[in-house]
Amino acid sequence: MSTTHTIPKRPLTWLITGCSSGFGLSLTRIAQAHGHTVIATSRNPSRTPDLVQEVENKGGKWLQLDVDDPSRGAQVIEDLEASGQPIDVLVNNAGYSIYTAGECFTEEEVRQQMETLYFGPFRLIRAAVPHMRKRRFGVVVNFSSGAALEGRDSMGAYAASKAALDGLSKVLAKEVAPFNVRILTVALGTFNTNMGNATIIGKNPLPEDYRGSVAQQMMDYMSSGKFEGNGDKDKAMKAVYEVVTGEGVGAGHLDERLLPLGRDLDARIKQVQAYLAHSLEVFGEVCNNVHREK
Repeated sequence: MSTTHTIPKRPLTWLITGCSSGFGLSLTRIAQAHGHTVIATSRNPSRTPDLVQEVENKGGKWLQLDVDDPSRGAQVIEDLEASGQPIDVLVNNAGYSIYTAGECFTEEEVRQQMETLYFGPFRLIRAAVPHMRKRRFGVVVNFSSGAALEGRDSMGAYAASKAALDGLSKVLAKEVAPFNVRILTVALGTFNTNMGNATIIGKNPLPEDYRGSVAQQMMDYMSSGKFEGNGDKDKAMKAVYEVVTGEGVGAGHLDERLLPLGRDLDARIKQVQAYLAHSLEVFGEVCNNVHREK
């Protein structure tokens, strides 16, 4: 397949959410090290003054942005665009996960998870893409998870939120490709980020039937502080940077829409492939024989 997307030969301006640690901070440092302009954001910049100074000393900006705020995200983008600082690359990274069995989530917990992982990114995308479309260039990078493909027990709300953004991304990618705007989904396995320390357990107690279940084991493990992902976040973000810019492992791949990262993610993809293939093995005949006869 020939490459249809192009990228300008100039430094790009990146807007990255969730930059106080983990993937966001790593990608910020990599982009700046390669001469790009980064507008880093976090919910509470005052908590990380050293990081704010580091980014701004290298020519970047650090802005307060709570993606849950219905008006803040769009306002940040409109203000930057109006000031003559167009966003070339939008990276939706900010997030967290809440854990409990599916029947135990409160509606408030699920709505809050969706707010951070789906509606927040959606509002930023909705604000940024029109500008990218008019300029005939832009990249939206949405950080997803193996949970969106096949979630682990106790991660139903997180899996649903990530899958929702994946669904939007797949459709949006088709719609904006003619305008040289690219939507890249980064499917991540487990990495050495702060996710284990940001664990939230649902407030409703698990029913007795779940005692000793995989869901309970996952909840206990994730809240123990012992979680350590087996992936290197800096190696992963180097790959993200290169796939966005078409350098290194991304050379010749500017049209790709999905970047899988992590050995455990490789196994998850194969699990989903087997799940789909099995469904056709069992029900393929009926699948192909429920059509209307002409």
